[in-house]
Amino acid sequence: MRKLIALTAAAALAASLAVTPGGARTYENKNVVQTAAAAGQFKTLTKLLRRAGLVGALQQPGPYTVFAPTDAAFKKVPKQKLNMLLRNKAKLKAVLLYHVVPGKVAAADVVKLSSAKTLNGKSLRIRVSGMNVFVNSAKVTTPDVMASNGVIHVINRVLIPPAR
Repeated sequence: MRKLIALTAAAALAASLAVTPGGARTYENKNVVQTAAAAGQFKTLTKLLRRAGLVGALQQPGPYTVFAPTDAAFKKVPKQKLNMLLRNKAKLKAVLLYHVVPGKVAAADVVKLSSAKTLNGKSLRIRVSGMNVFVNSAKVTTPDVMASNGVIHVINRVLIPPAR
C-alpha cells in the first residue's frame, strides 16, 4: 500500500511540474545557488547563504538536493530566532546545511525515502501523506526544480535541526 501511495504521490508531483514553454522550471545551465537567485522567491535564502559563506560550496559540482524555503517561509520564523542566527555564523551554517542532502534526489526518489542525511550531519524525516510530501513539518510545494549541479525542492517552512 505504501508503495502505491508513494508512486501516486510521485506521479502527482511530476504532473505538477508541467514545464512552461521555455522550460521555466528547469535551470540546468545554472547551479543551485544561481537557480534559487533566478527564481525570485528565495531572496532571504540566498542572502543567508552568502552571510554563512556557503555560496561557493554550493556552486561546486555536487550534486546537491536542496530543500529550499521561500521568502514567505522565512517570514514565519520568529524575528528573535532569525536575528540570533544572523549573529551566530556557525548556527546559521548548521541550519542552512540542514536543508541540503548530498546527491541528486528527484521527487520520484524522495517519496521512496523515510529519511535523508543532510550535509549538517543530521537526518530529515520524510513522509508521504495523500498527494503531499513532507520533510519534517515542511510541505514540498514545488518539486524537481533542476539545476546544473542538483535539484531544488521548494518547501513552505524553514527546517531547524534538532538541538543534539
